[in-house]
Amino acid sequence: MVQTKEIPIAQIKRPLYRKNDPDKVKALMISIQEIGLQEPIDILEVEGEYYGFSGCHRYEACQHLGHQTILARVRRAPKSVLKMHLA
Repeated sequence: MVQTKEIPIAQIKRPLYRKNDPDKVKALMISIQEIGLQEPIDILEVEGEYYGFSGCHRYEACQHLGHQTILARVRRAPKSVLKMHLA
């Protein structure tokens, strides 16, 4: 089951490093300021902890804007699914 809800940005772990395009982040910051975040990021919830693997530019844009939360599609999963994402 997938739920869409606001998640505290500080609680989202991003275990895989990804270099974001700074121009894309800036453009998203302007867009988010003007019309809000239009597309939620995807989050995996494993044993009460949140892991993000996509939506890196949106996540960073919201961070730079000082948002405390971000709209996310949250899917609960067991550790085995998390391990597949980390492999």
